[in-house]
Amino acid sequence: MMDIIYLFVAGLISGVVGGMGMGGGTLLIPILSIFLGFAQKSAQGINLLVFIPMSIFAIVVHIKNKLIDFKVGVPVIIAGVIFSVIGSLIANRLSNNNLRVYFGVFLLVVGVYQFIQTVINSRKNNKDIQSKKIKINIFIK
Repeated sequence: MMDIIYLFVAGLISGVVGGMGMGGGTLLIPILSIFLGFAQKSAQGINLLVFIPMSIFAIVVHIKNKLIDFKVGVPVIIAGVIFSVIGSLIANRLSNNNLRVYFGVFLLVVGVYQFIQTVINSRKNNKDIQSKKIKINIFIK
């Protein structure tokens, strides 16, 4: 019974994150493999299966809200399908341990990149705010 609760919570977390368009698998795969003891290949396979209904629902909501640019999306879909086949073939040849290490490195690189982008954008926004304050002060004087 407790396993069902853990799996439900994992689905809840990945569903919320996936629905926001951030990739629920980024959390679901580590939850399944690290905390619930699934093999890396199984966790990634489960993630792919779960991704289908979650993405369909998210797409419908985003289309309804006019947030999807199909001119950008179609080429990404085509490339994504082609390279997902290639990636699946590569993943099936790797051991669970190697796949886990590669996935961990990938998440680390993405995390570092996101952190750097956040710092850069924060500094840029602070400079923009400061320059607007200066312009306002000059205008008021």
